[in-house]
Amino acid sequence: MKKPPRAIVLLGAQRFDPTLAEVVEALGVDGPIATITAGWQERENDDTELHEHLGRRSVNLRLHERAEDVFRADRELHEAHRKRQDVLRHKQDFYRIRLEHELGAAQVIRTRRAPPEVLAEELAASMESIRELDRWHLAQCARVRDEFDHAWRPWERRVVARHRREIEQVLAGCAALAVAGGHVASLLNRLLLFGIGDLLDGHALFAWTAGAMALSERVVLFHDAPPQGPGVAEVLDRGVGLVKNVVPLPHPETRLHLGDGERVTLMAQRFAPGACLALPARSHVTLGEGRLVRPRDVSLLASDGTVTPVVDGTVYDA
Repeated sequence: MKKPPRAIVLLGAQRFDPTLAEVVEALGVDGPIATITAGWQERENDDTELHEHLGRRSVNLRLHERAEDVFRADRELHEAHRKRQDVLRHKQDFYRIRLEHELGAAQVIRTRRAPPEVLAEELAASMESIRELDRWHLAQCARVRDEFDHAWRPWERRVVARHRREIEQVLAGCAALAVAGGHVASLLNRLLLFGIGDLLDGHALFAWTAGAMALSERVVLFHDAPPQGPGVAEVLDRGVGLVKNVVPLPHPETRLHLGDGERVTLMAQRFAPGACLALPARSHVTLGEGRLVRPRDVSLLASDGTVTPVVDGTVYDA
């Protein structure tokens, strides 16, 4: 029986001012560290800086390259995978249309005048409608993925099975796994294609930006002031599920208006009981048995609109 991760550590962005090595050292990780940079897509192997940062003891699992090999060798699976992704994109489009209307209605209700108890009830009803839409969309994504897995059983197909054996062999010689960011949907698809979560066996787990998002139970995309379009947070898909009851929010410096109490309240209430954690550069926190331990510069979004620094031992619903 596989052992659960020895520790799960979420970090802020590592590109310009990396802190991964010091966190790895503080946790006492000794030995090779497997890395996943599949979110970088075609740049997956441009990992020299990460390799040097980790003391030249990293081993890249090359999930993007492996997936490309799978799709070249198994054309039927590739075509089925492409069709599944098309369905998921259509589902996302229709969800986004409904979500914008639900959020718009909630904003109108929030500005209406009414007795406090009536307004509170209506605001609660609006929030529940938004949360129900998020749950419904997440269930739709899970259904599409489960139907694909049941019909095609990718792990049993020859080329996928071969790569999984190779990945498992590499992981057996490593003490930890580090999952970098990049394109979150591409990263998530490759993590799930090879079933990385089921191949871990007591490893320490480190993840940042899109890596942290992909390892959560639900991938939430967010940007309060995007270059184009409305700043609407949306559920993208079911995640790997190793990071439970946490909504990682990387790059809060540029993506979140943490001084806007209404936005903070909406985010915190919408994804409760998941703990919405703002993870700026140089931040990190370890998840352990329902507590957030050894935090550095991590903040928690609260339902009353406040943003508070996480202190050692903060309880969350794991």
